[in-house]
Amino acid sequence: MTREIDTDAAYMRRALDLAAKGRGTTSPNPMVGAVVVKNGRIAGQGYHRAAGSAHAEVNALDDAGTDAGNATLYVTLEPCNHTGRTPPCTEKILAAGIKRVVIAMPDPNPRVAGGGGKYLQAHGVAVTWGICETEARRLNEAFIKFVRTGRPFVVVKCAATLDGRLATGNGDARWVTGTAAREHVHRLRCAVDAILVGIDTVCADDPRLTARAENTTADPGRTCDPVRIVIDPFLRIDPAARMLNQTSDAETILVTGEEIDPLKAGDVKKKQARILSLPLIRGKIDFGHLMDRLGRLDITSLLIEGGGGMIGAAFRAGIVDKALFFFAPKIMGGDDGVPICRGPGAEKMKDCIGLTSVRTQRFDDDILIEGYVA
Repeated sequence: MTREIDTDAAYMRRALDLAAKGRGTTSPNPMVGAVVVKNGRIAGQGYHRAAGSAHAEVNALDDAGTDAGNATLYVTLEPCNHTGRTPPCTEKILAAGIKRVVIAMPDPNPRVAGGGGKYLQAHGVAVTWGICETEARRLNEAFIKFVRTGRPFVVVKCAATLDGRLATGNGDARWVTGTAAREHVHRLRCAVDAILVGIDTVCADDPRLTARAENTTADPGRTCDPVRIVIDPFLRIDPAARMLNQTSDAETILVTGEEIDPLKAGDVKKKQARILSLPLIRGKIDFGHLMDRLGRLDITSLLIEGGGGMIGAAFRAGIVDKALFFFAPKIMGGDDGVPICRGPGAEKMKDCIGLTSVRTQRFDDDILIEGYVA
């Protein structure tokens, strides 16, 4: 039995590797991989490439062809048993003659008329659950939150000195971390639906907010810029800002209050930017309301890369799911720099925001600490 479980895990890890090839291209669908195994060898494999395209099971079964008969199918997410953009995968599995299906995790979508696993069992297919489930859930953590709450999975990323400063007192932040860490950030941008900053960051740095890295997993040579979102309550953005004028397939969304200069709004719209107007609360955008609106735009994952004010506000609003803090081996040596979080914080240590499942990763001399908000 142990040998069978170990073998199942090995094939499932292969399916997970395949699923990850869809990172940055499948949203709002999950990343899914599938492997067909017969007589101890892989007979077919596939993954879901993009929303509206064939599911992983279909690609793997097509790859296996007639070898799928009496084989075992490993799939990272419960096969669908409903008709959406594509037909139900359960019917394809039955038609192929699969005798056993190994599933990493159940479908988390409460709105889907699912029951794929039960349907297969009812039609004589042996079903095994929970192989590499932790890894499968981590891979699709954004999809899981989105389908359960209608809100995006929110990641806060920052780069700081060891004494907790994002920039010097005069705003200089080029560069806190080294090349390897910055390249990793661009890969992160490739993987999310949207990136969010505040208008102060735009005014100070004039960023492009593009993903200057190749998405080599799904389509070699293709970059995948995230939607650019700017919190700009009073529409202060300069129409000459680079993100409004440099070519990108990604949309730019300016989140403003409801009372803004209509002439300037017209100038910005000419740049093909969208204005998303929300009611202000004491001059500020309500993050909870914004997350609901972004969810309705099918934004399943959001990377916040703002300054200290934006990061502090996001944590206080309780919208952050995951923190990615890069620390460079530098000490600013004073208290006049820009802190990671601005604004009022916890009054007692016991009230600080805790992280779980903390991991570290090294990029040359820089250290990434990541964890999930408890």
